[in-house]
Amino acid sequence: MEIINLTEGAFDGAIGAGVWLVDFWATWCGPCKKMGALLEGRIAPRMAELGVNVGKVNIDDEPALAARFRVLSIPTLAIFKDGVLVERFEGVQDPKDVVDMVKRLNG
Repeated sequence: MEIINLTEGAFDGAIGAGVWLVDFWATWCGPCKKMGALLEGRIAPRMAELGVNVGKVNIDDEPALAARFRVLSIPTLAIFKDGVLVERFEGVQDPKDVVDMVKRLNG
């Protein structure tokens, strides 16, 4: 499954249906790079198996989205279900914990 770069103009339309895991990040952020590698290598493939979409929001390119969801620390992973924020994690996360949470919420 492809990781989709989300912009303010397309965000609501994209996450409006189904379950989405969204990574709020920045290019200059070391922990974001680590979380991004985990997302691509270990988490996104599991999300594909679960039918969950994965997106990324670069907070430098999309500051309004970061403000809207009160992203004060990055990386922040947010889980949306039918357009509603249902869970969020700040900092680098263990892939198993993220997958387990998505499974529980997707159930």
